[in-house]
Amino acid sequence: MVGTRSADLDITDRAAVLALVSAVRPRVVVNCAYRNDSWAVCADGAAHVALAAAAVGARLVHVSTDALHGGRPTPYGDAEPPTPVHMYGAAKAAAETAVTAIDPSAVLVRTSLIVDGDGRSKQIALCRDMIEGRIPGGALFADEYRCPVDVGDLAAAVLELAASDVAGTLNVAGPEPVSRVRLGELVAARWGLDPARIPVDTVAARGLHRPADVRLDASRAAGLLATPLRPVSEILARPLT
Repeated sequence: MVGTRSADLDITDRAAVLALVSAVRPRVVVNCAYRNDSWAVCADGAAHVALAAAAVGARLVHVSTDALHGGRPTPYGDAEPPTPVHMYGAAKAAAETAVTAIDPSAVLVRTSLIVDGDGRSKQIALCRDMIEGRIPGGALFADEYRCPVDVGDLAAAVLELAASDVAGTLNVAGPEPVSRVRLGELVAARWGLDPARIPVDTVAARGLHRPADVRLDASRAAGLLATPLRPVSEILARPLT
């Protein structure tokens, strides 16, 4: 909402969310708030926002995540039910259930790793930290696949969807599935880092309980949107000088 920063509003406070939205009366509400360790923010907060948006008749765009899927070798379609394997995925699945029940006309944007070509995104910073040895014992996983999306492409897609009547779940992600290791290689090439320093491991070898191979089929979004969803190899194509 215009003029409102995240620090100004506790999304877990239902009364505060309802009061603010009632006072501002926006035409569109985009909920991209999250904390991967907080059920109250991801699930309860999403319900509060959906209730507030519905109360003033605002168009709601709810940003969700591929992390609500458990992982498999074949891509996930738009409307496939969640299969979460950890708390964050379960909370985002619960958020989708609440949003859909409160406002069936809302669009739920399931997206993937958010990246950028300037190095400001958390995912790019993570790769650089791994390669440059700032996370002792850390590794990029060769068996963990995602479909990274550029932050600008995602923002443009969200704005486009806000002005549309698209409803329900929609995968909005890049068309190129890459492993975490491959993402690290692209980051190394762009920032002139030594790819031999990429710490490589696998989810399976470490026995981690997390989604590994999660690929989103975003072909429907690509057909609906004027916004191009570029492959990550294009986003990170040229070395920075």
